[in-house]
Amino acid sequence: METKSGHCNQLGATIENGGVNFALWARLASSVELLLFAHPDDLDPVVIPFDPHQNRTAYYWHIWVEGLSDGQLYGYRVNGPWRPYEGTRFNPKRVLLDPYGRMVNLPENYNRKAATRKGSNLTCCAKSVIVDIDNYDWEDDVSPNHHLSSSVIYELHVGGFTKDPSSGLSHSLRGTYKGLLDKIPYLKALGITTIELLPVFQFDPTDALPGKSNYWGYSPMSFFAPHAQYSSDKSRTGAIKEFRDMVKALHEEDIEVILDVVYNHTAEGGEKGPTFCFRGFDHEAYYMLDPVLHQDMNYSGCGNTMNGSHAVCKRLIIDSLYFWRNQMHVDGFRFDLASILSRDQDGHPLVNPPTLLAIDTDPVLANCKMIAEAWDAGGLYQVGSLAGSRWREWNGQFRDDIRRFIRGEQGSVNRFADRFIGSPDIYRYHHADPEKSINFVTCHDGFTLWDLVSYDQKHNEANGERNRDGSNDNYSWNHGTEGETNSEVINSLRIRQAKNLMTCNLLSIGTPMILMGDERLRTQRGNNNAYCQDNPLSWMNWNTTNRNHDMHRFMQALLKYRKFIFHREKEHGGMFSLSDMLRGSDICWHGVQPYEPDWGHDSHALAFSATSLAWHAAFYIIFNTYWEPLKFTLPLPPANIEGKWMRILDTALLSPDDITPYGEPLPEVNREYVAESHSVSLFICGDVSSWSG
Repeated sequence: METKSGHCNQLGATIENGGVNFALWARLASSVELLLFAHPDDLDPVVIPFDPHQNRTAYYWHIWVEGLSDGQLYGYRVNGPWRPYEGTRFNPKRVLLDPYGRMVNLPENYNRKAATRKGSNLTCCAKSVIVDIDNYDWEDDVSPNHHLSSSVIYELHVGGFTKDPSSGLSHSLRGTYKGLLDKIPYLKALGITTIELLPVFQFDPTDALPGKSNYWGYSPMSFFAPHAQYSSDKSRTGAIKEFRDMVKALHEEDIEVILDVVYNHTAEGGEKGPTFCFRGFDHEAYYMLDPVLHQDMNYSGCGNTMNGSHAVCKRLIIDSLYFWRNQMHVDGFRFDLASILSRDQDGHPLVNPPTLLAIDTDPVLANCKMIAEAWDAGGLYQVGSLAGSRWREWNGQFRDDIRRFIRGEQGSVNRFADRFIGSPDIYRYHHADPEKSINFVTCHDGFTLWDLVSYDQKHNEANGERNRDGSNDNYSWNHGTEGETNSEVINSLRIRQAKNLMTCNLLSIGTPMILMGDERLRTQRGNNNAYCQDNPLSWMNWNTTNRNHDMHRFMQALLKYRKFIFHREKEHGGMFSLSDMLRGSDICWHGVQPYEPDWGHDSHALAFSATSLAWHAAFYIIFNTYWEPLKFTLPLPPANIEGKWMRILDTALLSPDDITPYGEPLPEVNREYVAESHSVSLFICGDVSSWSG
């Protein structure tokens, strides 16, 4: 094969001029070899050494090789000093993945443990794949670009969403990007505007305890390659095309795609973990190391922590974001443990972290939704204080305070009120718009909605960690019996509480997020940390029962009302956002009597009203978490709004009377209204002429 010096203008493997240019960062390396494999199990690859005089520029090694093309398997071997006492860990026998590789091939005999031992891992190593990234027709694909005030985020697992036989898909399509396409009508009918995919970067499925699997995917091997095992197309580069097909099809149906991205650690784990990429190129640049012992610092809870403020890591992360935005057309990102990116190389929090601020101000990413999990496993909690104005945040306090109030805790009413109106006590410093807060009551990490109202304690024994994993602070309530029961009284109350939680989530100020399957009351049988459960325990069950049909119907109707309330057409064109609504609204709190809220420690009831002058309507909501019914006197309708109070929903009523379908006539109510125990009720007065069935 003819070779040339190549260049480092673009890192990774780039098809150009009848061959491929390879470029990588390895500042301390003394030698680099490129390995070309004929097939996944090839034990005699073509080895092309880099000439340090011809194929190196500053910190970068590069070479151009003639005749290579899409689908070629490759890897690197890199030599340099072995100084673990200083954090340098080169191993010239180890085959390494390209940090910028667009696909990863895991052979059938892939062995994670082999990458932890001394010597070569050639017989069972993962390999990078050359991809002709420009070979795809996006047609006229356009991002839906929904405003956050009108967005409803649905957190789903690509595999678990369709993997169960009840999905109705053929075996080859279950748990795949292509299989997800079959459920787009379901998502659209439910009222979802945006799906947030649990990690789809190529991860190590074997990074788990013996007999378990890495189901969630928070163990990335590459920041560029889509997870190949989620593709029904098993060709070497098939996952790239299938992922793009999925995004394009979702966009055609006006649904956005957000990726849950893990830039805080990698699948290499701590220093006793495997070496298959970053550690073999530059351990002390890519990872935070203890300044004294030079061992991996663990702010991620997974053994290692990316050195996110280092210049090379900053470039890697932003280049990855550019790739997924420009080449894969995704609409936004949710950053797992984002607070890690605000630490310096020694782990100390920075006032002006360069990577977070660079992302916040980047013009290429300006039209992306940027969502942060604003904490880390090292105790840094930055909800409301993460650097950068454009970041939206998972509001963990919303989750906890809504749960506490709905289950009837004393002293919870004040914090509930703040959470319901956008958490001004948290976000006042930023003068933030109402969508700063991403509101949720459940997510992948914790109880499902049904388990939240069915269990007092976690039940994670199946994980093999003696029930020590997962959070102990769930603020859940089993309503009298732990787990499943045949009691109609208990099950009726549980369904009511599930509706209460979802009503608070979907009508609160902020952007709501729903966990996959909560609309169908999916259960994990009390497991609140199902990271290793790639089985029906975690999969979406599509079978219909009276219980999940009732909940699905309720949420579908509620989401239509949310769209009407928070995102409707202006009289002279354009749309009202939630910000517009609030600027033109009169907001008041009430108790059982109008304008007399009870903020006391023993209070379990509250009412809220909002009068929108922008479109002549008023809303009134009763929250009764007391264990007895309470009689509320509704305020008089505002003077400038005609009509009487009409009921939209009351979670205490039996299905289907609990919510009036959107567009149908609403029942009028008297000013004296009895709110049953553990119930939420919603009323409207004024203009509903824009409703349609």
